[in-house]
Amino acid sequence: MSLTAAFMVPHPPMIIPEIGKGSEKQIEDTIGAYEKTADEIERLRPDTIIISSPHSVMYSDYFHISPGKKARGSFSRFGADEVSFDEEYDIELRDRICELAKLNDFPAGTLGERDASLDHGTMVPLWFVRKRFQEGKIIRIGLSGLSLSDHYKLGMIIKEAVEESGKNVVWIASGDLSHKLQDYGPYGFAEEGPVYDERIMDVMSRAAFNELFDFDEAFLEKAAECGHRSFVMMAGGFDGIAVKAEKLSHEDVTGVGYGICTFYPQGKDETRHFLDAYEKRIVRELEEKENRSDPYVKLARKAVEYYVLHHKRLKEDDCEEELLKRKAGTFVSIHKFGRLRGCIGTIGPCEENVKEEIISNAISACSRDPRFDPIRSDELKYLDISVDVLGEIEDIDSKEMLDVKRYGVIVSCGNRRGLLLPDLDGVDSVDQQIEIAREKGNIGKNDPYTLQRFEVIRHY
Repeated sequence: MSLTAAFMVPHPPMIIPEIGKGSEKQIEDTIGAYEKTADEIERLRPDTIIISSPHSVMYSDYFHISPGKKARGSFSRFGADEVSFDEEYDIELRDRICELAKLNDFPAGTLGERDASLDHGTMVPLWFVRKRFQEGKIIRIGLSGLSLSDHYKLGMIIKEAVEESGKNVVWIASGDLSHKLQDYGPYGFAEEGPVYDERIMDVMSRAAFNELFDFDEAFLEKAAECGHRSFVMMAGGFDGIAVKAEKLSHEDVTGVGYGICTFYPQGKDETRHFLDAYEKRIVRELEEKENRSDPYVKLARKAVEYYVLHHKRLKEDDCEEELLKRKAGTFVSIHKFGRLRGCIGTIGPCEENVKEEIISNAISACSRDPRFDPIRSDELKYLDISVDVLGEIEDIDSKEMLDVKRYGVIVSCGNRRGLLLPDLDGVDSVDQQIEIAREKGNIGKNDPYTLQRFEVIRHY
């Protein structure tokens, strides 16, 4: 038995009267749609309610599924401790989801709980549901810093567990839309905000879940969206299933977007295996790009693949003359599905030529970047690799001599140094560039620092 239904909902604490104290009347359309959603859940009378929440425990490389038998929570941090919840977890279904994740070598489970109390991304939906339907256990799942495809993949694992269980299960994908819709809003305005809201409501109202992968990571960050990964995970729960979608509401009166949609399965549909189609498209595009790539990128890719498959350094004799004659610092950057998967480089030359510099840094980027686990062989076909060759490093007197698109920056304080390459997605100002480089170098806000700049030649 597949998911019985799913619901995309926001979680503004102000919607709770004890918190809003009248201000909730600003979003009456959202309240009305929420009440209709709760009525639907009462009608369906599910055994289990899965809730994916952006405000549950979140890790960069792991999906946290709440452990234990029960969980409690209240809106005390919002000044309404009298509004509280005491929920029971569906241990059987949750444990099966964790077992399937382990069998698939997928990074999800019950490890690492930092706070057992329920979060507001979970409690706001429950406030509406529990007024009408007090039965049914819950499963609470956090998001992660992993790719959109990994969120969809977890949804597919959950789908398998639900179908095995035979239980009546509904999914609540909790998440606000953009937080940057109005100048007067709490987070200000960004031009990407309204664009995101329009796009996501169009996609979800059509159940066009394949288009969820087309939202660029840098665009999502600039839009300050909240629930996109929650929606993608829920979409994975309907992989291979035709879905009837209905948009109930969309409001933007507080500077934050609130959207509500309902989703009901309509039977199997082999054209809706969207992750498989997306991964095949990515592989095809990367193969075409690789055929067009220059010797720098070809060498970096060979070095990565050889090391991942053989755990040995590539010995490359067939190499372009320009890679053998020059010495320079290089950076090798590896992305997977639009997200950084590894990046290591050298500010100045450490090897006898650029060829050896690229090989060394390619190996380090795929296996020694402390932010990531080493790259696995099954990931190789999804990797997008670029190489930056650094030019001369210049001392500069002020940030006015920087250009975020043209120059990389080195921020130094004593022996501490932080470097940031130029023309990176999501880095739009010199101040932001300096701030990121300073943090990378572990240089405090009040520490004195010097600046250097450099140009790069980027090879894709």
